[in-house]
Amino acid sequence: MIRRMNFCWMVKPQLLAVIFIRILLGHVQVVECFTFDFPLFKPEGQNGLILSDFSRIFRDAIQVTPDAYGEDLKNRSGRAFYNKAYRVWSNKKNQTASFNTSFIFNISPNTPSNPGAGEGLAFILAADTSLPPNSYGRWLGIVNSSTNGTSDAAILAVEFDTRNNSPDDGPNGHVGVNVNSIYSIKQVPLLPLGINISSGVNVSVRIQYDNDVISVFGYMMNGSQEDLLLQSSPLNLTSHLPEKVYLGFSASTSNFNELNCIRSWQFDGEDIGDGNQDLLWVWITAPTVGVIIAGAAIFLLIWRWRRRGEITEDAYPRIEDQIKCSSMAPKKFRLREIKRATANFNEHNKLGEGGFGTVYKGMLGNREIAVKRVSKDSRQGKQEFIAEVTTIGSLHHKNLVKLIGWCYERNELLLVYEFMPNGSLDRYLFERSDGSPYQNLYWETRYNVIKGVAEALDYLHNGCDKKVIHRDIKASNIMLDSDFNAKLGDFGLARTIQKRNDTHHSTQGIAGTPGYMAPETFLTGRATVETDVYAFGVMIMEVVCGKRPGKVTIENDYKNSVVYWVWEMYGNGKTLDGVDKRIKKEIEGDEERVERVIMLGLACCHPNPHKRPSMKTVSQVLTGEVAPPDVPRERPAFMWPAAPPSFNVHDSSVTSAGLTPPFTQLTGR
Repeated sequence: MIRRMNFCWMVKPQLLAVIFIRILLGHVQVVECFTFDFPLFKPEGQNGLILSDFSRIFRDAIQVTPDAYGEDLKNRSGRAFYNKAYRVWSNKKNQTASFNTSFIFNISPNTPSNPGAGEGLAFILAADTSLPPNSYGRWLGIVNSSTNGTSDAAILAVEFDTRNNSPDDGPNGHVGVNVNSIYSIKQVPLLPLGINISSGVNVSVRIQYDNDVISVFGYMMNGSQEDLLLQSSPLNLTSHLPEKVYLGFSASTSNFNELNCIRSWQFDGEDIGDGNQDLLWVWITAPTVGVIIAGAAIFLLIWRWRRRGEITEDAYPRIEDQIKCSSMAPKKFRLREIKRATANFNEHNKLGEGGFGTVYKGMLGNREIAVKRVSKDSRQGKQEFIAEVTTIGSLHHKNLVKLIGWCYERNELLLVYEFMPNGSLDRYLFERSDGSPYQNLYWETRYNVIKGVAEALDYLHNGCDKKVIHRDIKASNIMLDSDFNAKLGDFGLARTIQKRNDTHHSTQGIAGTPGYMAPETFLTGRATVETDVYAFGVMIMEVVCGKRPGKVTIENDYKNSVVYWVWEMYGNGKTLDGVDKRIKKEIEGDEERVERVIMLGLACCHPNPHKRPSMKTVSQVLTGEVAPPDVPRERPAFMWPAAPPSFNVHDSSVTSAGLTPPFTQLTGR
């Protein structure tokens, strides 16, 4: 079980001196919070819960009523509570607490012919944790026939009832608020709101208690949005519940079975404490705590003063400031939201890992997400994080992976993307390390992938407000959605050209992935729209041939690359010999289009950057609007400086090698 529990003292560090003086004077107000979080449940962490006899932890969820014991599961009831009592009101303070709790439940009937089979479950605040005898069936584990409607029950319940079983009960599938009774003081049918609680689909619920009023929000996690389902009148809990209660769930079955599961649970509440304890804290404990706080503050100041001279200045000390200064930055999330979405970065949710960090799958509301957690030890990761957020935060194109938001908190750098269920393109092109192939992609799917990436690059280079150079186009950075549509992602190396009319933006350094980098990059240390086109050409070879780009260096003249290999076959009139053997039969009758795509890839990989087509031209070739550019049968030798284009481009910048290439520029880091 993954669990977080915290009783926190809300004290701002910058007010330490003021608080210390107030503590010594005895004028202090104690503010505590009662919080816990179960993103999922594990049997080994069961000591955080109190479970009744037939309740258990199974399949990462609380089975409030069991799902299988090899016995009759009819007429069962169960309860599950957090193991610490919560003070919901204080007579001495004349104060009532407030809280918010969120949970995901799943009710799945075992009788398909009777989808309203019962009985349901409830979130409860109860005086004690014992399960009332004979509380199965209509009683939902809340009360029984003896305690129903009496003060002995001492319970508040928000019920999710799946079945109408009496004239006084609500319709199949309703939510209600109950006080000491199975009969609701207010109830609302859920089916008209688009919520079928007994459909076997996860339902997300948020319950807010404030000013003695219960508000219930919820939605089904297969597409709907959160709505206010119910709001009670004032409950006067001080008349019905003791000061301390236990928080949890109850559920029941009847002659019909259903699985009543809690999949996650989070609680945030104000713990108002006891008046006498507060007074004791003020007069006895407070001075001691004050001295400790003051001492810690002095120690911290001395430590920081000493460390100031020892630590070199961080190259990126104001990450959040840099992001907020960008008009392109998307939504900022709280670390707490991301942890909850990924089950606290649970290993079971890990999608992949690389030098930049680790990617996790998560669920944010009703939306599947992918969260990239940047390695804390990566200085370069900070720069890539800023580049990603500020570059594509506001870009919108059907062939770009959508960056939903970001988080920088407690030294955590997190990027939140839309989830791509079919992973990255490279998974479908190359063999595993053990020699076994990945799932094959049909030729038509491959062709659509090439078209999609071309449209994305045309948008980046020509269609958005500021030109964007991606700088790291490769199969592993192309993601596939549920329909295998291509979406270009990973903008950690991307840069923008600030003004639409500028032809270049100059900086220094080499960036990219070996095998995809144009030959001029090794001399100039610069990335350009033309180097993006080159990398796209290499990607075409990968997709059509099913081969990795190979090891590439300026010294070996690219003879180990897939580009050189394909060009040699093209020169010998055997262009189609390089096609991936897994799609050989599919392309019969479509050889002309396949050859046109290969020629386009070779044109994009021309050693002279001025001979490469623009991405707009590439897109037109792929849609059949224009013919592919002419490609020489023999791969031209790489020469530098390259033959100048037919137009003049002014560039006053100088590369690290002292060269001034006459084409659009954007350099790496």
